[in-house]
Amino acid sequence: MRKVNLSEVSEQERKSPKGKYHKFVKDVSIALGRDRDSLDLARRQPFDLAIARIPKGKSYCPYHSHSAESEFYLVISGHGSIRDNDGATEVGPGDAFFFGPGEAHQLANAGEEDFVYYVIADNPRGPDSGKWAVATEGGEEMIVKGSEADYFEGEE
Repeated sequence: MRKVNLSEVSEQERKSPKGKYHKFVKDVSIALGRDRDSLDLARRQPFDLAIARIPKGKSYCPYHSHSAESEFYLVISGHGSIRDNDGATEVGPGDAFFFGPGEAHQLANAGEEDFVYYVIADNPRGPDSGKWAVATEGGEEMIVKGSEADYFEGEE
């Protein structure tokens, strides 16, 4: 059995170049030995668990979706504003929510104190072709070939 106490997991600060996006993350799965680059599911682990903390007035990251990944959230403390295709929804302690592949979302702190939550994600691998099927605004699907880009380019 692998075991770790959350008090022993280091918290890492991550922020965008201009500071619009700012978060602190405890990567529990990494502390339990997850190898995020491995193709071996035993080493990669099928789920990823993190505790995220967003300071007052900040967002976790730009509005985005994942082509293959699902994410489950459980709010520990504070209040957040969760943006999705239907608008924004306020969440607080004890609230749980889920985004499946292709469901765009963004998390922001909507309160006076830090917004803290657990996030559990599955760990699918991308295609080795580098090609992805993506949905457009009109609901159509197109195939794109990805290239590396700066995540925050054009967001701040």
